[in-house]
Amino acid sequence: MRNDMIRFSRKQRQVLTWWRQNRWQAIICDGAVRSGKTFCMGLSFFLWAQSCFDGRQFALCGKTVGALRRNLLTELVPCLRRIGMIVRENRSANSLMVEFGGQRNQFLLFGGKDESSAALIQGSTLAGLLLDEAALMPRSFVEQAVARCSVRGSKLWFNCNPEGPEHWFYKEWIEKAESRGALRLHFTMADNPGLSPEIRQRYERLYTGVFYRRFVQGEWAAAQGLVYDFFDPARDAAPAPEGAFSRWRVSVDYGTVNPLSMGLWGERDGVWYRVEEVYYDSRREGQQKTDAEYADMLERLAAGREIQRVIVDPSAASFIETLRQRGWRVKKANNDVADGIRVTADLLRQRRIVLCDTCRDCLREMALYCWDERTGRDAPRKEHDHAMDEMRYFAMDLMGERSGGFAVTSVRRQA
Repeated sequence: MRNDMIRFSRKQRQVLTWWRQNRWQAIICDGAVRSGKTFCMGLSFFLWAQSCFDGRQFALCGKTVGALRRNLLTELVPCLRRIGMIVRENRSANSLMVEFGGQRNQFLLFGGKDESSAALIQGSTLAGLLLDEAALMPRSFVEQAVARCSVRGSKLWFNCNPEGPEHWFYKEWIEKAESRGALRLHFTMADNPGLSPEIRQRYERLYTGVFYRRFVQGEWAAAQGLVYDFFDPARDAAPAPEGAFSRWRVSVDYGTVNPLSMGLWGERDGVWYRVEEVYYDSRREGQQKTDAEYADMLERLAAGREIQRVIVDPSAASFIETLRQRGWRVKKANNDVADGIRVTADLLRQRRIVLCDTCRDCLREMALYCWDERTGRDAPRKEHDHAMDEMRYFAMDLMGERSGGFAVTSVRRQA
């Protein structure tokens, strides 16, 4: 057997060939992480497009174009070239031109990160559509993208990991798959022949609670109980390491009537420690603070250290301006709550971020931070969440940096 041959499971082979039957107008692949659904769907999508159309436009959609390239195209494009397709990428135009078997088609890349994204795809005429991680996209974007597929013979391709059972995509597409003419295939890690038992066990250890049920068992499970139910302060909180740290950052959740929380983060050997904090509750203290007074608190928290950047609640416009006037390098935080909780949980479990036992208010909130089961969606209760929001801002900033996103790198020199 050649070393570069790809083995496919029975379910993956079904994804590769479903379009050869006229019965289905769409395919939905959902289930566990690392279950092999994304790559085989992408390969099938290009084989279908190049076999059935010439001179047409198609769309490939991810939550962002960068995520689409990382999750799908980085591995898929070399494979397409190995089987004989000519693939030319125009990164500035976010498009691919593909030639195969004498047929040439264009594939447009879109990001569906928020409600405004629907305008990006509006006006396109498409012969086919692939949505990678469809459940992470707003409904308006997905519906607008689906409406663009007006070419005769067009088909729809969806893949995603599970969310909550009240999620709109589950209710409107998965539960109604048959009436929509969609083939729904549910994947588990056992459907990926390239995943070794050791790697499967690693993922099983990585997640607990609702994330285990969704990402390992592939269930559309409701979020219940503590958000970070795996975290045990007695086991997981640690003393701040002694000695020098290589970098310092501060994350801030701003509040006037509500509490303000600041966390001081230091990096040591690739791990970020939340070593100190400021937590000011004006209701408890009986006195509100001004932006200038909060900026003074930040000065004292920094204590002469070189702070690479301050990651701040994006709604705190006046406080951000105050910090910039004082010379701090400020970055507005990514405030995507659902993604932020997933990223924070992942970093905590991998111990890439560590809460030190000096951060008492953060540890107190960890034990109280709960899902709001009344909403029917992934939303935490809006209480005991100020240090939690601030920690989430830091985690999202760190993940964006590690994923190749933009990050400020200059520092403020303390006098």
